[in-house]
Amino acid sequence: MAEISAELVKQLREATNVSMMECKRALVEAGGDMAKATKLLRERGMAVAAKKAGRTAKQGLVASAITADGKVASLIEVNCETDFVARNPNFVVFVKKLAEIACTTDANLAEQVREEVTAKIAEIGENIVVRRNIRYVLENTGALGCYIHLGGKVGVLVEVGAEKESTTNSDVFKELVKDLTLQVAASAPRYLTPDDIPPEEIAAEREIYAKQMQGKPAQVIAKIVDGKMKKYYSEVCLLEQPFVKETDRSVVALLAEKANVLGDKLTIRRFVRYQVGE
Repeated sequence: MAEISAELVKQLREATNVSMMECKRALVEAGGDMAKATKLLRERGMAVAAKKAGRTAKQGLVASAITADGKVASLIEVNCETDFVARNPNFVVFVKKLAEIACTTDANLAEQVREEVTAKIAEIGENIVVRRNIRYVLENTGALGCYIHLGGKVGVLVEVGAEKESTTNSDVFKELVKDLTLQVAASAPRYLTPDDIPPEEIAAEREIYAKQMQGKPAQVIAKIVDGKMKKYYSEVCLLEQPFVKETDRSVVALLAEKANVLGDKLTIRRFVRYQVGE
């Protein structure tokens, strides 16, 4: 039997992140051959991952990453079984690494990092699922904003457009982008404007409100329904929502005010919000 030194075990541990005991066992079986031992550990990791794949993974983290030039940003959700693991620094670092990888692809991240996830399942001992990912690439002049809220339970990406390059360097614009990420995190809008709401959803809402007013004159019902729809828009549409820092004005009013200060045309091009387990 080949002698397995502590240094060899340490090297395999550093290369695979598997426990010292498992590394030594694999090295013994492989006769001290690092490549064979690594293969053994990968095979075992896959077997462990297969056994745990059926377990429910409802906890986890949302993470984001943005490139150094600020032109590409990602948002991902990675699930695990327990909140204990979700708060584990090892898991946190792993998810952050996956967010960085997500900046490089629009494809299904889960497929791309299958091996890394398998190894981490073997290391941590819980099922891990890369549930979803999205990447924003900045379109024309503007900025991308990322925000992670509640210790990784909620995450946001926002793209804000401008017409002047000088605008994007101003503190006013940078603060606006930050405020908009906070707005999306706190108020969870589903659409940008009422025009983005599917017609069938609007029709269903109007029908519900109309039924609540049965027995009243038609013209009264129509007026009341219009008022209720206005409130509905202010709940689900980002531009119609009250600004979280100053609720007496809307987000669209905030945008207009900052555009006037900067002497530029500002637009919210798109946004996305992830919440763990939603």
